[in-house]
Amino acid sequence: MSLCQDRVVIITGAGGGLGRAYALAFAAAGAKVLVNDINLPAAEAVAGEIRANGGQAAANSGDITDYAASAGIVRAAIEQFGDLHVVVNNAGICRDRMFASLEEADWDAVMAVHLKGHFCIASHAVKYWREQAKGGKTLQARIINTSSGAGLQGSIGQSNYAAAKGGIAALTLVQAAELARYGISANALAPAARTGMTEQVFADTMKKPDEGFDYFAPENVAPLLVWLGSEVSSGVTGRMFEVEGGKLSIADGWRRGPQVDKGGCWQPEEIGAAVAQLVEQAVPAQKVYGT
Repeated sequence: MSLCQDRVVIITGAGGGLGRAYALAFAAAGAKVLVNDINLPAAEAVAGEIRANGGQAAANSGDITDYAASAGIVRAAIEQFGDLHVVVNNAGICRDRMFASLEEADWDAVMAVHLKGHFCIASHAVKYWREQAKGGKTLQARIINTSSGAGLQGSIGQSNYAAAKGGIAALTLVQAAELARYGISANALAPAARTGMTEQVFADTMKKPDEGFDYFAPENVAPLLVWLGSEVSSGVTGRMFEVEGGKLSIADGWRRGPQVDKGGCWQPEEIGAAVAQLVEQAVPAQKVYGT
């Protein structure tokens, strides 16, 4: 039996790039895929490609930034395929500017698509799954979120994007901790791949080679998604994966580092020496992208 045989999967932003690669890979593994994209013709093209290859898929253009519309996306998957097992939050946009030039609209748009979009779809899926669990059903449900290296370590000119992606990383930790009791896992990934967004910035670096291994192909990321969406990944939750080419790693999150304890209240004049000691002992953070 295929790894995701008859599992029902919602993938947002699946009309192209990474989302399309995920949709095709899940379908090849036996899943029934709801291809969501704000661009309906793009979603229909991917769903049609899956069906042409013998798989099951439906297109959907619901707005993930709207809470009520997101309920409709979840409902559409359940009505079309009879159940729901996996939500892949993939959709994203960029509005890159240096922080001093960033406008409120740039901030709001990125937060809406990335951070609120991750909340809206998952919220309705979790309500559906929780009711199933309360009814006695044993679940193997999955939330797969999309963060970014920008969210893990920052990126010059992308304060809005980095903040949203950092929020998604933290959201994933909380989802994993809270939802395990229902049989729901939550993981995230920070992919490095050629997409509509990255091609605008890294066109030369990420271009497809004339021959040999296509290092930045979206298809290199898809196998991890299929595995995470399957039942065999049940022991893995609350993890942040990084994928680049043939490289797969788990990111190390924030953790308490070196400390000094005075045993009482510090005086402002004492702080400088203590901070100098801590900085000397601490492992340096990875550099912000672009520095």
